[in-house]
Amino acid sequence: MGRWFGVGILSSSEVLVGGRVGSGWWLVVEDDGQGRIVDGPFPDRAEARWAAALGPEGARPVYGVRRADGGLTRKPSPQDWAWLAHLGEQLERLPDDWATVLSDDDPLTTLVVEVTAALAEAGLPLHDAAGPSDETGGACLIPEPDLGGIVVTWRQHDRMSVDRVHGSTADGLVQQVMNRALADVLAARGFAVDTFGGASGHVVRSAA
Repeated sequence: MGRWFGVGILSSSEVLVGGRVGSGWWLVVEDDGQGRIVDGPFPDRAEARWAAALGPEGARPVYGVRRADGGLTRKPSPQDWAWLAHLGEQLERLPDDWATVLSDDDPLTTLVVEVTAALAEAGLPLHDAAGPSDETGGACLIPEPDLGGIVVTWRQHDRMSVDRVHGSTADGLVQQVMNRALADVLAARGFAVDTFGGASGHVVRSAA
């Protein structure tokens, strides 16, 4: 996804270039739309956040490279790269038939990335139907071009949905709770959510 190259690596948040720290976490305040550095660099985001809590009002941690004029050129942080890698891993879990149903420029393609990101940010993984973690469950996304959206349902762990070790009643009730939870999370994130299939799933569309 992305790698930092340089003379030497100081930490996950710093790069040594020409004997000086070229990038890191800084405290920045906004002046007329321009970020002004007030402190830093800090070795990691946690220390920058701590400093922000004790620092000037309105100061916030920002990752980037300090310019010669004292300004900051913002760059993706190590956490940004880690997040993009995680999102990519989640998208790899989508069934192969997604590629045959949707093209790269289809609006539903953008929607599925946004929905996957929203679920991942809430700590809800996609179901890895063709992968080694198939039995563990997760969110299932089904493209429905005729409905202009994506059908979203929850797949429970095989112990619940296949073996039913706690009985069919528990399986059914938990399934309803998880489907509703998915809908609530996506509605809270601003998507348009409608029931589908007798509330066995929900159709998710981009907000108008």
